[in-house]
Amino acid sequence: MSFGLLNIPVKLMTGERRVDLHFRMLDSRNKSPIRYERINEETGEEVPWKEIVKAFEYDKGSYVVIEEADIAAASPDHKETVDIDTFVDAASIGAEFYEKPYVLEPGKKAEKGYVLLREVLKRSGKVGIGRVVIRTREYLAAVAPQGDALLLLILRYAQEIIDPADYKLPEGGLAKWKISPREIDMAEQLIDSMSGQWKPESYKDDFRARLHKVIEQRVKSKKVVHGKQTEESKLPENAATNVIDFAELLKRSLAKKGGQAAAVKKTTRKAPAKAAKKTAKKAAKKRARKSA
Repeated sequence: MSFGLLNIPVKLMTGERRVDLHFRMLDSRNKSPIRYERINEETGEEVPWKEIVKAFEYDKGSYVVIEEADIAAASPDHKETVDIDTFVDAASIGAEFYEKPYVLEPGKKAEKGYVLLREVLKRSGKVGIGRVVIRTREYLAAVAPQGDALLLLILRYAQEIIDPADYKLPEGGLAKWKISPREIDMAEQLIDSMSGQWKPESYKDDFRARLHKVIEQRVKSKKVVHGKQTEESKLPENAATNVIDFAELLKRSLAKKGGQAAAVKKTTRKAPAKAAKKTAKKAAKKRARKSA
């Protein structure tokens, strides 16, 4: 993660837990899983993976083929980095923009920079806005403090949000809809009587719990089909970083931003590069021993 001349190595950890129950479709006659095949609409024949290409349907029934080289050319230059380019008031971002949370875990020797950014964001009431590449896609994201953590909140782009004005909504205020003072007073009293503290742990997915009980009963009755489970791959460890003079980097970043002086950009990635090179050599030697 970087802003100005500061670089803070972090690991991107999931900030949500999927608890949906996933179902497979089976043939009711012999309980075998149904396989989906790639069928050519014109010939009715199955198409092997090597013959499949990506295409964009620009008109009904009209396609333009997109080559892998085209996708690579459009891919972001920076890989798996969080580049913060501005800071905005946290309250200025509408709830409709937030999509998915991640937790940023500091890499080795990155705790000082992590805490510095976290505490300054808390004091200022701001969040960092930038772009992040996850796998092969670039996202808009906000870096926000929460307790001892820095969260990376994936944001929706403006073009992904539908303007409420596009729908038929009741315009006008209380007078237009002839809402009486008594109705307002009663509504306020009702809301006040139902008000309390936000306690997310008190809300449970009751439907999922009931459905889970049904599944357990079916398992006990031995009406089951066993399948394989896979483990999620772990994120790689970050390389160690040099000890950084944050005050100096902040000072230089401010000077560069304000045009007061031409900041000389230091390379803070020499140690990680050497470490990566050393690791690559070890891996090559290990493969050579195995092949021998």
